[in-house]
Amino acid sequence: MKLQYQLNAAFAALIIAIMSITAFFIYSLLMDMLIQDEQRQLKGRAELLINVINEDGPDRNTQLSELIQDRNYPILLFDRSTGEVLFRTMPADIAYTWIDRYEDELMGQEVWESREEKFVVYDFAVNSGNDQVLVMATPLNDLQAVQSVFALRMLAVFVIGLLMAIIVSYVLTWRLVTPLTKLKRELKKIEKRQFSDVQEVEASGEIREVEQSVRQMAKELSRYIHSQKQFFQNASHELKTPLMSIQGYAEGIRDGVFEGEAREKGLNVMVSETERLKKIVNEMILLAKLDSNEDVYHPEDTDLSEIANQAKDLIYPLARDKEIALEMGNARPFRANVDPERVLQALINILSNAVRHAETKVSIETEEKENRFLVRVIDDGGGIPEELLPQLFERFIKGKGGETGLGLAIARAIIERSGGEISASNKKNGTGAVFEVQFFRRE
Repeated sequence: MKLQYQLNAAFAALIIAIMSITAFFIYSLLMDMLIQDEQRQLKGRAELLINVINEDGPDRNTQLSELIQDRNYPILLFDRSTGEVLFRTMPADIAYTWIDRYEDELMGQEVWESREEKFVVYDFAVNSGNDQVLVMATPLNDLQAVQSVFALRMLAVFVIGLLMAIIVSYVLTWRLVTPLTKLKRELKKIEKRQFSDVQEVEASGEIREVEQSVRQMAKELSRYIHSQKQFFQNASHELKTPLMSIQGYAEGIRDGVFEGEAREKGLNVMVSETERLKKIVNEMILLAKLDSNEDVYHPEDTDLSEIANQAKDLIYPLARDKEIALEMGNARPFRANVDPERVLQALINILSNAVRHAETKVSIETEEKENRFLVRVIDDGGGIPEELLPQLFERFIKGKGGETGLGLAIARAIIERSGGEISASNKKNGTGAVFEVQFFRRE
């Protein structure tokens, strides 16, 4: 069953249940309300009757006659002590039956019954000795007729209300389900990898948020698939180059083309390219593990300022060989839950990249705030080409003098695994690059 029909059926069932329970209680309480209202009217007529009897005037007999002869309000006046009927406007058998049962059953009751007929009554003593009791009654059938009319009208209201509720339910569910149906079609496009065909769906509330998440997911999947294709293309190229060198020199040595010094040079190239190939494979494996949930990251309580100093000390020989000055201010201790070895590797990758592109100097600045530790690496080289900035941290993206093109990709993977952020930009004057790494203290 479609979601729209399920929602309509559930809403209709809920409305029926609520209205049925409401109708049951209203119908049950209605008779009690009618009886109480009728008793108030009987009391009013009884007081009026007593007042007419006690007053003197020309209209006294006329009013008294009208009250007594009203067949809708039978009257009984009797003596409790003797059981004698003093006055009645109801059948004798009903009157004597009520007198016999008055003391034991009927006194204080709202509804009296006789000859399978029920009456709403009001009884009270008319003299100071409470011997004479006046009973005013009205047939319950009249009230039941009113109750039946009310029940019919309530049933009509029930049916009309149910129809209106179903119409409103249909409109609301249509507005709810239609965006979901359209969103389903867009998800089918994502399933078929038709990311460029994904369109915006008009919706509101939580469905709007889901729709935005779906479109964002489509963009991310498109970017991810594109980066994977680019990765495999670059990976095949990077792996193919050393393999071709190794194969060329190996075949030359086998066929006797290279002898003497050429043979030694070929062997050295083969060893060098093998090492380079091994490094590329190891870095690819590390990246894959960092992107997955494999147990290659072991966080512990670490002083990041100490890690930054270690990275500077380890990169110092490379900087000295290239005659690059390393400058670093004093960093205040900042403790965070990270993997010290992996974070050290990330900072070394960033510093070695800066040293490789610097002209004379690389500056390392640190900044500590409440829950943040910032490392800023600045070189005075030629800066990062603008076309390279958006994809600088992608795999196998190499700048001038780059080795494997995986160093910055590994640095980003480690920093993001540590819950941090990394960004790169050029200095405002266009001379030199700036890398910013932020770590956050996680509770």
